[in-house]
Amino acid sequence: MDKNQPRWTEIEHLPEWDEEFYNVYTAKKYGKWVMLKTLKPDLKDNPEMQAMLEKEFDVRYNLAHPHIIMINDLEDVPGVGLSIITDDVYGDSLAKLLRTGKLTTAHVQKLRNQLVDALAYIQDNHLAHKPLRPENIIFTENIGNLKLIDVGFEQRKALSPVDTADDIYNYGLVVRQALDRSGIDDPVLRRVADRCLDPDPRRRYSSVHNLRLALAGRDTRRLIAWVLAFLAVMVVILVWLSVFPPVNH
Repeated sequence: MDKNQPRWTEIEHLPEWDEEFYNVYTAKKYGKWVMLKTLKPDLKDNPEMQAMLEKEFDVRYNLAHPHIIMINDLEDVPGVGLSIITDDVYGDSLAKLLRTGKLTTAHVQKLRNQLVDALAYIQDNHLAHKPLRPENIIFTENIGNLKLIDVGFEQRKALSPVDTADDIYNYGLVVRQALDRSGIDDPVLRRVADRCLDPDPRRRYSSVHNLRLALAGRDTRRLIAWVLAFLAVMVVILVWLSVFPPVNH
């Protein structure tokens, strides 16, 4: 690191990335691209909002997953204020790709795999978070890797059944919107999204694990049906053998 190099350069506000309480910036720290997340100007002097920012940093600092934006530091940035500093994940949100008609089959496959992996990690770590939506799903600029932003503001001892069910329902909403607006045909993903959104909550997937099995073509209901069918056949065979035992010569 060049000690004569300015600490902060090329700070730029990214309005499209702003969240409910935060403004988001891209910047260089000692020449390396990072992103900054800071309270909106009218909230900066609010002690409750300041505590919220610091709590989010504490909750997310130790998270490590390839499809979740990583937090590096909490720092007072000149001209910006106290900011959560994250890896640079500059790219296009799912919302923007849908709006501009640039969503590809490759993007959809990452909704099918990488997004579900990120949701499983969030639930395994009991992170309460804002609803999943196209605006907080980012595809990085160079390789199109999926990254979730705005993934947790509180870590609990356990998530409620409502929290986990909401994730599955919102996953269905995101996928259905992606398929409907892009015109991409993925029958398996369409069927999974429809079940995530079934009007009867009892018919939806009960966990992200079951959702993942369905996406892999191994729906637990089908597995159970096959097991029951196999057991039924075995019972018939055993009954047959008990009534008509084999004749020894």
